[in-house]
Amino acid sequence: YNAIEEVKSAMEGMLEPKVQEKIIANVQIREVFKFDKATVAGCYVMDGRIKRDSKIRLIRDGIVVYPSAGNVAELGSLKRFKDDAKEVLAGFDCGIGIEGYNDIHVQDVIEAYTVETLERKL
Repeated sequence: YNAIEEVKSAMEGMLEPKVQEKIIANVQIREVFKFDKATVAGCYVMDGRIKRDSKIRLIRDGIVVYPSAGNVAELGSLKRFKDDAKEVLAGFDCGIGIEGYNDIHVQDVIEAYTVETLERKL
């Protein structure tokens, strides 16, 4: 009596989940500070809110320069003044370090996004 429901639930478990990206912030780089061990970008959050655990893209002249296709980039540090910050809201300045990447230029844009997994139904 439950054969149809059992087959349907078995097939739902076999479907790959649908992944959706949601852009949560755009941050403009206004100044670049180079130190011995790292490069830090002095930034302004134009819209949204950037979070410490956000995935990011570095965009220069409308082209994604980091990360390369199929890879993921993350923040190495997010600071507000000299303190670590969990998030920075639109209209505020912050300091950002990008994990494993130092080729940062003034006027680059950092696009922060999250990845949401949606279940697929039959």
